[in-house]
Amino acid sequence: MRYCINCCIHLLPNDLHRQCFRCRGPNHNNQKCPVCKGESKIPLYADSKQMKLLAVLEVRTDHSESWNGFFCLRKGKLCSLIFGLIIMTLVMASYILTGAKHGLLLIPSPFHYGAFTSNPSLMDNESLSDMKDHYQPSKMNISYVKDYPSIKLIIGTITSKIEFITRQRPDSEELRKQEPHMFSVIPNKFLPNSKNPCWYEEYRGNTTTDPYATNSYALYSKRFRTIFDYLRKVFWNHLYHYKDKHYRLRCLPHFYIIGQPKCGTTDLYDRLRLHPDVRFSAIKEPHWWTRKRFGIIRLRDGFHDRYPVEDYLDLFDLAAHQIQGVLQSEAAKEHGKMNNIVIGEASASTMWDNNAWIFFYDNSTEGEPPFLIQDFIHAFQPNAKLIIMLRDPVERLYSDYLYFASANKSVEDFHEKVAESLQLFENCMLDYSLRACVYNNTLNNAMPVRLQVGLYVVYLLDWLTVFNKDQILVLRLEDHASNVKYTMHMVFQFLDLGPLSEKQEALITKSPASNTRRPEDRSLGPMLPTTKAILRDFYRPFNTKLAQVLFDDAFLWKRT
Repeated sequence: MRYCINCCIHLLPNDLHRQCFRCRGPNHNNQKCPVCKGESKIPLYADSKQMKLLAVLEVRTDHSESWNGFFCLRKGKLCSLIFGLIIMTLVMASYILTGAKHGLLLIPSPFHYGAFTSNPSLMDNESLSDMKDHYQPSKMNISYVKDYPSIKLIIGTITSKIEFITRQRPDSEELRKQEPHMFSVIPNKFLPNSKNPCWYEEYRGNTTTDPYATNSYALYSKRFRTIFDYLRKVFWNHLYHYKDKHYRLRCLPHFYIIGQPKCGTTDLYDRLRLHPDVRFSAIKEPHWWTRKRFGIIRLRDGFHDRYPVEDYLDLFDLAAHQIQGVLQSEAAKEHGKMNNIVIGEASASTMWDNNAWIFFYDNSTEGEPPFLIQDFIHAFQPNAKLIIMLRDPVERLYSDYLYFASANKSVEDFHEKVAESLQLFENCMLDYSLRACVYNNTLNNAMPVRLQVGLYVVYLLDWLTVFNKDQILVLRLEDHASNVKYTMHMVFQFLDLGPLSEKQEALITKSPASNTRRPEDRSLGPMLPTTKAILRDFYRPFNTKLAQVLFDDAFLWKRT
């Protein structure tokens, strides 16, 4: 089959297309043809198969053409251009109509949801930064207002699966098997003349021995080395000598500020340490019970050597020195004066972070941790006091996002991360219990925002299985922000602290708030109304249960 290579008209076998003087027949001779004479051209013939319109080409070695040929060529290009535009328009129209029907439009979905892994046990040498690989991504589109009903279906599924089941408390022998060294260091009884739990421990080093040479807090963090340098200088001055032996005073905290993050714990800590009877650990948040004793320094870095309990006790040496000064004073020796100094510890992860359990304890409880942080604290300190500061979980989550997100922060990005986290949490709840999902390390590391931290009542109920209700003080950040003096008086009364002068009280209650939102984060403004509505729906059943447990409807957070 032949074509006219100038005007693209299909020719019959013997048709020379005489109206176009540039057609070639089988006997055509360029040298004899009056039109083609003097031109050097390479003709292009098509085979017997049908040829596409835009595939017809002519290769020329000379660009000189007659006006007629030039006009034919331009006409062909114009036709091709118009035809291409028509095709493109049809494709675009079809794509837009199809996308609108399925909610896709022209924007690809930013969400990649994964199914919750059915195997909760992970390899010991697997780094925590790789946990997200256990969630195989699948695409799901969730836009803002338009897909609110879809997200409500997800929340509805989660709500239908919620069951608050009381956990079984492990016995002391099981705890000893898990942490034999800890039980060998911390005694069963403490000094009777000290309000704070303290005891004397024999020190077997000599004057040339560095008592903090192996302390992991000093080794892994440069900012704490100044503190330990000072402790080295005064260490020998605080040893107690008895019958040719040296003893050092060891102490645990009398109270713990256990949570929650972004709920005002730093402000409470800064005010409380101004009280003359209160001392804190050398580091505000040691995170020893939840992370360091398992060898976790940063979650993204995986595991390091485990911090022994001695490293944790070293953090209270400064306070122990002051308590020892009271115990060895003349008043204490002659009149049996009681030490009223108490030590606090303020790791905001203590209440909720049990993520490391899967790597160290037997997983025979259908994904639920057999031992929790509170089990071990209670084993050593059954009379410990616990302070919890909470805030509206919706606002807590947004504050948490603004504080920890490193780049590309926006209300839209927050919305997307909330939607993705809800999908992941739903996937877990379809196969596991509420407690198993809340304490699941793989899920918690996969969710882009920490939804689980705001499920306050789940954690509180588990703490109430080992501690009495009168040992736990639960505060609201909203109340603390509106009336600092009132909340601080509640804390002083709870800890049974001594009275304050007017000057001391003013110093504690009138100082500016600590750890407030950064200016660059304030500029982002509040979260989207749709995002807030979604989170309100998600947290509502948990807030309702919390208000019932505490007999206080303020924890419903209806007015915030």
